[in-house]
Amino acid sequence: MDTEAQHTERDRSSRPSDSEQPSDPGDPEERSRSALTGRIRDWVPGGRITVTLLTFLLFLLLLSTFVLKPFLIPSGSMERGLRIGDRVLVNKLAYRFDGRPQRGDIVVFDGTGLFGHGDYIKRVVGVGGDHVVCCDREGRVRVNGQSVDESSFLYPGDRPSTVRFDVVVPDGTLFVLGDHRADSSDSRDHLGSPGGGMVPVDEVIGRADWIVWPFGHATHLDRPDAYARVPESEAEVEAEAGAEHREDGDG
Repeated sequence: MDTEAQHTERDRSSRPSDSEQPSDPGDPEERSRSALTGRIRDWVPGGRITVTLLTFLLFLLLLSTFVLKPFLIPSGSMERGLRIGDRVLVNKLAYRFDGRPQRGDIVVFDGTGLFGHGDYIKRVVGVGGDHVVCCDREGRVRVNGQSVDESSFLYPGDRPSTVRFDVVVPDGTLFVLGDHRADSSDSRDHLGSPGGGMVPVDEVIGRADWIVWPFGHATHLDRPDAYARVPESEAEVEAEAGAEHREDGDG
């Protein structure tokens, strides 16, 4: 008999198998969280499904509050691009970190006390310091002396404006127009009102970036090239010069 082999077998059988090893109790903090989650699932009617649903709804609430806000197009003032019943996503972070609305952006703003009650959606035509005039000899809007061809987004058959205006946009405000000029209440209609029809940048909720509904009309809302050739206003030039001077001084 091979006694060495027998001792070897006995030695193997004397060691507990992996399945017989005591389980690791884990980190006390992890056990506490697991126990708390279990108690919540036991307490909430519906258990895990309800907790998951509530977590998802909380996520949507936070997203809508701080990042993206859905907006229902209530009128035809932004046709042809935005139709009644379209739903757009408003980027609430677009101007949060030192960003400013730019000419051509479609913005949603709180019009209470400015245009009426509630939120409005319009296109930015002039920013602080801009000289906005209507119209040139061809009936186009001019910004800082540059005529703007808005035909790519104006409602078919509309003129750029039937109302004449000649304004300088105060710093920190916007001059806004609807794309369906014949069916839009915008800065033109409030030139004689307090504020002169200008929208304070602080009242801007965000930039409309996407049409998400209906699916057949879903698209990204790009800034048109129509305003790309508009020269900077004197205020913008002075602001940039001041910023460069400060940077040189810091250096």
